[in-house]
Amino acid sequence: MTDALEKEITLSHKFNTGKEIIETIYFGGGTPSLLDKRDIEELLFAIKNNCTVGSSAEITLEANPDDISVEKLNDWKDAGINRLSIGIQSFKEADLKWMNRAHNAEEATACIELAREAGFHNFSVDLIYGTPLLTDDEWHDNVKKIISFGVPHIACYALTVELGTALKKMVGLNKKEDVDPDTQARQFLLLMQWMNDAGYEHYEISNFAKPGFRSRHNSSYWKGDTYIGIGPSAHSYNGIARKWNIANNALYIQSITNNIIPFEEEILTTDQKLNEYVMTALRTIEGIDLAFISDKFSQNEVERISNSANKYIDKGFMIKTGTKLILTDEGKLFADGIAADFFKLD
Repeated sequence: MTDALEKEITLSHKFNTGKEIIETIYFGGGTPSLLDKRDIEELLFAIKNNCTVGSSAEITLEANPDDISVEKLNDWKDAGINRLSIGIQSFKEADLKWMNRAHNAEEATACIELAREAGFHNFSVDLIYGTPLLTDDEWHDNVKKIISFGVPHIACYALTVELGTALKKMVGLNKKEDVDPDTQARQFLLLMQWMNDAGYEHYEISNFAKPGFRSRHNSSYWKGDTYIGIGPSAHSYNGIARKWNIANNALYIQSITNNIIPFEEEILTTDQKLNEYVMTALRTIEGIDLAFISDKFSQNEVERISNSANKYIDKGFMIKTGTKLILTDEGKLFADGIAADFFKLD
């Protein structure tokens, strides 16, 4: 697979010719923490050999606690990784078992200490809330533990039971309890309060950071910047179209071997671009910028969205500051529905 990834990097017409500097690289999806030092070095070499990478680029690797060891951390650092995203999810043993996680509570704690000792000072930890077994007090314990470790970036997500998953099947068979939306909403509100009290910036609905530790990579998505995806199922965006590679590993490798990048493409309409901006911007601390909409789309869209926003302002779900529409903490509970209300429909 690594050979195919390197070849796609070389083949890809999506890569620039040195005119645009790449400031973030993200090893994510699947289990990139299984890559060895040589794999990472070769992939980074291929990227740097085909485009210009900034000298201070953020280079992130997703890792599971059970994959983290002193040897691997040192290898990743030596290979060029300077940021980690660690999927801890919970420090509660019962919670981890319920979620079918491979790591245990002891590994969840140890991996943070190991990362720090290896010299990783820029890293993120994922936590999950709203599971049937997680009480408010236990949720508070998880958050307090993260804060006590001084973790610079925290991503928190409500557990979702997706269609077609083993978890959905277990819930349907009454072998596992389903999630409770009211509990999830309450735990999210508590989370925002605790993180604010601890001095974290709630810069995107699911993301909290100490000053200077926002995820530069994810922030580029939310700002609508262009990006390049390499590998099976990888998505790319060039400002005009979205492209995504086929998901099947074997077919992907076969196509790349034959010098073909196997992707599908969708050219975005003006309305789709507006809707995507609304959806992503509303989730951020900066909110929707009506001046940007006026400049990039039309004043008619500004008036339409402003009129729709009035009811949410009246309910206390949103505030208007200058040209910005920003969700309140209560409004963040309804972010998706509010964004949908602002969409331009064909």
